[in-house]
Amino acid sequence: MKTTTKTTERNVGIDIGKSTLDIFVLEQDNHWQTDNTEAGVRALAARLARYKLARIVVEATGGYERKLVYALAEKGLPVVVVQPMHVRQFAKAQGILAKTDKLDARVIAEFGAIMKPPIRQIQTKKIRYFRDLLARRRQLMEARTQELNRLDKADKAIQSTHKRLIKILDKEVAWVTAKLERTVGEVTEWQETYEIVTSVPGVGDGVAHTLLGELPELGSLSPRQVAALCGLAPVNKDSGSFKGKRRIKGGRAPIRTMLYMAMMCAVQHNPVMKKFYAKLVAAGKHKKVALTACMRKLVTILNAMVRDGRRWQEV
Repeated sequence: MKTTTKTTERNVGIDIGKSTLDIFVLEQDNHWQTDNTEAGVRALAARLARYKLARIVVEATGGYERKLVYALAEKGLPVVVVQPMHVRQFAKAQGILAKTDKLDARVIAEFGAIMKPPIRQIQTKKIRYFRDLLARRRQLMEARTQELNRLDKADKAIQSTHKRLIKILDKEVAWVTAKLERTVGEVTEWQETYEIVTSVPGVGDGVAHTLLGELPELGSLSPRQVAALCGLAPVNKDSGSFKGKRRIKGGRAPIRTMLYMAMMCAVQHNPVMKKFYAKLVAAGKHKKVALTACMRKLVTILNAMVRDGRRWQEV
């Protein structure tokens, strides 16, 4: 489907492969391909900088898009990363079932022109590095848990190999944790946020580091926005006379997971959360529902504390 528009701005779709990039400028019906290499990305960013662009849309591809997105962002170009599922649903709605690299690039460009996904600021190198450290720590902790589970079931003859690997993993976790702490100490704003967040009973380094890396917007959002970004905003599922259960959905999973672990501690040791949780359970709420409500309340409180620059006070 050919899209016409009166604006002089261009919508660009880029289909990202491991070794190649397919670029489609919708308003010019122009397609070309380049290598997904440092040199290819630099040349592409320079070429696109000559256009007056509305947005450049790329799909999240598990990491292959990162160097391109960062290069475009450094040029000040309006790049936005979207979920592949959303683009495929958009294509199916138009009856487009065929799939080639050129066609995919065109569909991505059309998705950008019609759906107009919001352009968000790309995170700084410091935050990206911090997030990479957080991701690595999660990977190491998952591997450690797996080895502990295997050790528990292993015969004595092979227990030593599990123990050796667990020691190595412990050293790697300690190394990453030290890097996280050092990075926080190097940024004054992060140190202030860290001290505010950890002043809350039940909130430790894990939650504080995760919020710094995964939710840099903390303190600048409304209560509804911060709950939605953490995946803690209930989503309605109603149709006609049918009233479905409201469930949380989407958001940034690492934050939600860490907040859940923190809340398991907070409902025992934080007087405010303990009282709120007991009130919900007494009102007949399922314990998991009550925990989710406490998580939402906690992140809302943390957002307000960082916004106002104040530490925890029991209320």
